[in-house]
Amino acid sequence: QVLLVNSGGGTVQAGGSMRLTCAASGRRFTNYVMAYFRQGLGKEREFIAGISWKGGETYYSDSVKGRFTIARDSAKSTVNLQMNNLKPEDTDAYYCAADENGMQTRNPRLYDYWSLGTQVTVSS
Repeated sequence: QVLLVNSGGGTVQAGGSMRLTCAASGRRFTNYVMAYFRQGLGKEREFIAGISWKGGETYYSDSVKGRFTIARDSAKSTVNLQMNNLKPEDTDAYYCAADENGMQTRNPRLYDYWSLGTQVTVSS
């Protein structure tokens, strides 16, 4: 069993920055991918960014590329999502997820473990 605890979030003005942190604990495995998704009311869960734990390869959605950065801290077993130049349309609940098969997929159905959501609100 893997436990993911998501922290950060809150309210920020448009153009501002915010950082989310996902801490992983429990069973350890090396060949997995961690990712962030977001979801608004009545919407499907949307892939934002992912990182390969072993090699550190990153991949992003077009909507956040160049503004968001995902990074891992192996010593702390955490993944951080640095969000810059935030826009009102970035307002959503944000989730971190882990895929133990390491497929670098954007499909939320293929992720094995999920955190609770944390709300990010960007005011105009």
